[in-house]
Amino acid sequence: MRSMKKLFQDNLERDVSAISFDGGRLPGTKGHQHAREYIIKRMQELGLEPYKQEGFELPYNVDGEEFANIVGVVRSGNSDKKPLLIGAHYDSVIAAPCADDNASAVAIALSSAKILSGMNPARDVVIAIFDAEEPPHFYQESMGSIRFYQDQMNSEGVHAAIVMDLVGHDVLIPAEYLDFMPLFGQLAKRFGRADSEDIALPVIRDLFFMTGAESHPSLPGIINKIKVPEKLRVVSTLNKYIGDISDHGIFRINYVPYLFMSCGRWRHYHSPTDTPEKLNYAKMERILRYLVAVTDAVSRDNLDKELAGDYDTAEFEIKTFKKALGPVLPILFKILGVKKIKTREDIDALAEGLLSLGL
Repeated sequence: MRSMKKLFQDNLERDVSAISFDGGRLPGTKGHQHAREYIIKRMQELGLEPYKQEGFELPYNVDGEEFANIVGVVRSGNSDKKPLLIGAHYDSVIAAPCADDNASAVAIALSSAKILSGMNPARDVVIAIFDAEEPPHFYQESMGSIRFYQDQMNSEGVHAAIVMDLVGHDVLIPAEYLDFMPLFGQLAKRFGRADSEDIALPVIRDLFFMTGAESHPSLPGIINKIKVPEKLRVVSTLNKYIGDISDHGIFRINYVPYLFMSCGRWRHYHSPTDTPEKLNYAKMERILRYLVAVTDAVSRDNLDKELAGDYDTAEFEIKTFKKALGPVLPILFKILGVKKIKTREDIDALAEGLLSLGL
């Protein structure tokens, strides 16, 4: 009998493969339509209820072009409370599989619905699969999360939003860094797995990034209490370091508490080489479990909306950096020229260095 972990890994791989068409999922294409139909079918199989009476598919039109968000609900029996939202986009940027961007997040969102349905969540959970996140729609009127927030969201709003993008890959070090950072070469020879392009180093490959804890003063405390699955290393940092690079932006600017989860960009970002077999489904299963734990914990807190805003979470971020990167932190300090991590300025320097590595 297969373990539950393996079962969910298989489900994640199946869902990713089912919508990672060679021709992509650009709005208006057959691949886009087929992906939409598949996601609706999966929501029905999972026992979700439509967010609106008219069904899971919430169409909208911008300048004569047709789009559709796909939105279902895990019911809790506590309809008097604002629902929490889990969000991910399903369109692709090019006519290619785009497995990590963003079939991986769609698959995790769907599997989270299955787990949450059996947990009696503290409030309803909205599973929102957004359309038109990619350019040329990014932060335009046609962007699905914007249309959802402004036109389709129920008047009660949402308790908080957890948005995912690029959540399927190991965090890898580009091999070209070996030329001017010899220490990476030494580590790669001793500990790493390498192909012709990238180096998979212990600890680094297990990283998983989260922004948005600064959006509500209760979030750091909630997150601190959540057990992180083994072999998943969560680094929490400010959204300002990466910007509103996905669907969480519309919630942030409207002072909705939010979290944005990602493994960062990698070599295959927005490339035809972003294909299903390159993803790490064991890591995705760990991210799935972490997402469910975060969703459950955030759902149970009141999160007074009057307190939503931007807060200094330096102490919390430093703890996550040290916990996630502990074994390699001294090495990263040496590589990046950072001497310590005790202040916001230190975090700024470390974040800038990590981003310079393509993470």
